[in-house]
Amino acid sequence: MADGVLAGVWLGSEAMAPCPGPEPSGWGAEEEPAPLEKGFFQDEDSYSDCSNHDKPGTGLQSFVPEGKTHFPEMFQTSHLLFYERFRAYQDYILADCKASEVREFTAEFLEKVLEPSGWRAVWHTSVFEVLVEVTDVDFAALKAVVRLADPYLCESQVSTFTLECMKELLELKEHRLPLQELWVVFDDSGVFDQTALAIEHVRFFYQNIWRSWDEEEEDEYDYFVRCVEPRLRLHYDILEDRVPSGLIVDYHNLLSQCEESYRKFLNLRSSLSHCDSDSEQENISMVEGLKLYSEIEQLKQKLKLIENPLLRYVFGYQKNSNIQAKGIRPNGQKITHVVASTMMTGLLWSLLRDRLCQEPCKEETEIQFHGDPLSAINACYEGDTVIVCPGRYVVHGTFSIADSIELEGYGLPDDIVIEKRGKGDTFVDCTGADIKISSIKFVQHDAVEGILIIHHGKTTLENCVLQCETTGVTVRTSAEFLMKNSDLYGAKGAGIEIYPGSKCTLSDNGIHHCKEGILIKDFLDEHYDIPRISMVNNVIHNNEGYGVVLVKPTIFSDLQESAQDETEENRALKIQTSGEADAAERVDLEELIQCATGRTELYARSDLSEQVEGNCEIVNELVAASTQKGQMKRKRLSELGITQADDNLMSQEMFVSIVGNQFKWNGKGSFGTFLF
Repeated sequence: MADGVLAGVWLGSEAMAPCPGPEPSGWGAEEEPAPLEKGFFQDEDSYSDCSNHDKPGTGLQSFVPEGKTHFPEMFQTSHLLFYERFRAYQDYILADCKASEVREFTAEFLEKVLEPSGWRAVWHTSVFEVLVEVTDVDFAALKAVVRLADPYLCESQVSTFTLECMKELLELKEHRLPLQELWVVFDDSGVFDQTALAIEHVRFFYQNIWRSWDEEEEDEYDYFVRCVEPRLRLHYDILEDRVPSGLIVDYHNLLSQCEESYRKFLNLRSSLSHCDSDSEQENISMVEGLKLYSEIEQLKQKLKLIENPLLRYVFGYQKNSNIQAKGIRPNGQKITHVVASTMMTGLLWSLLRDRLCQEPCKEETEIQFHGDPLSAINACYEGDTVIVCPGRYVVHGTFSIADSIELEGYGLPDDIVIEKRGKGDTFVDCTGADIKISSIKFVQHDAVEGILIIHHGKTTLENCVLQCETTGVTVRTSAEFLMKNSDLYGAKGAGIEIYPGSKCTLSDNGIHHCKEGILIKDFLDEHYDIPRISMVNNVIHNNEGYGVVLVKPTIFSDLQESAQDETEENRALKIQTSGEADAAERVDLEELIQCATGRTELYARSDLSEQVEGNCEIVNELVAASTQKGQMKRKRLSELGITQADDNLMSQEMFVSIVGNQFKWNGKGSFGTFLF
């Protein structure tokens, strides 16, 4: 009997559905990991089968496969956590083996844990399932020697597949079947638990981890670290919806392309071995082989990029930020897309009156109807309008908006809810030149990506509600974001992230119950442009940290301390934080007049002293940082021999219009800095 070597794992069989619950819909279904299941290194508590009947002697569950044929119960091994598989492959199966030694190490592992005979299994293929009995195991070949079980049980998609056909097929295969095609029949004695789990190890590895070209890569002792671990992590990230859906499609496409190219390469290499030396055909084949090899290497590098948990998000960002706009339709026509789960006559009449036929003399517009907003967005061209009717819409995937369109809700935001499912995708990606979104509530659940990213172009958000899960709105470099009369809350990061070189205008919004309200990224590096920020009449409250946070390097503090020894010319660029700066000492920022005026008005109202302090503190810090950047630029120009900088070179100071904002009940205060 096999000894207890197997790691404490439940290997997820793609062929089995979870239990208890409905019977599995298909043999290839992969299930999301459930809470910890037990294998080796487990407690003594027993598990139950689908009917919750205790099975003495076994620690595994069972299930009955669906279908017309009444197969016996089989071991249920579909629930497995990442670290359990990780531990099994690292500690018990592969260890520090080379890629060329994988088969050898796997065979040694199976010899320790697999029962060599006396157990039954269902041989499962894409065409049929048949019950067999195992009489021996060829460990080196990873195959089992089988015979048809008595009574004969078979379920086939081909009606002509008879008992005689099955016998003939087994004869052709010399009664030897790959272990990964066998699902072990349940036995409540516990004798075959290790056998079922060991086969599941092999099946999962060759279905999800192993690549046909692995053996030909550099034969190093880090195969587990280099290949197994990242692929295993990616598999689980996909299962748990932590990878953008578009990136998953790309990965599977790349994998298929690489497998196809590698198959061609092997065929070509085989044909070369039969060609005459120095023949013209051989020379042509050599050139084709080099091209295929280069293509395979490029595909493998892209696969590794996605498999790497750190690099895949960079890859995903680059992909989303480079979405190509469709432009204007070839016929120049603009279409209005109407989204409604159900269209009633009253709603249609209201739409015609309020939105579609406001101007009788206006030329006719084509109208298209959609059942969900994602399909409407995907159908848009430059200049189109999407009108979303009241209702709750659940979407899977990203709103990738690359053209200048209008997305508007017909009614109040709370009546028009778009709910996002799927952890890996950003909710809304904007790259269009002029995008307008209004009167919609966006809701995230269990997400790992932000709710809205503006990569470039201008996006206007008006009268919307953003219920965030991770970060809220990200305004990337060179992008412009205008948000007014909107409500943003729930972000586990910052409600709004403002990158260097962007423009952000916030007016009459509520930003609350986030980790930080607004985060301004470091812009002091010489390669960064200063962001242009306007904040007017916003209420920033109940955030865990600060209302507004400025990120800057630690060296910046040292520069500020040494700034007292600067020349009179540089001192003229400083702003006095007391608000009583002399006119001759003002920085060349005309927009600060607006802030100063607002500051004076606010000081006249004693009941808003806290808000005044918050606005002025933000202004002073941002202007000081902007001024310091200007001084650093002048110093660099001076080192290059330019004694006096052109005014145009120094005119990129931050547009500061921070007036009338209210900061209430933020955990650490209205404004703070994060030094790195």
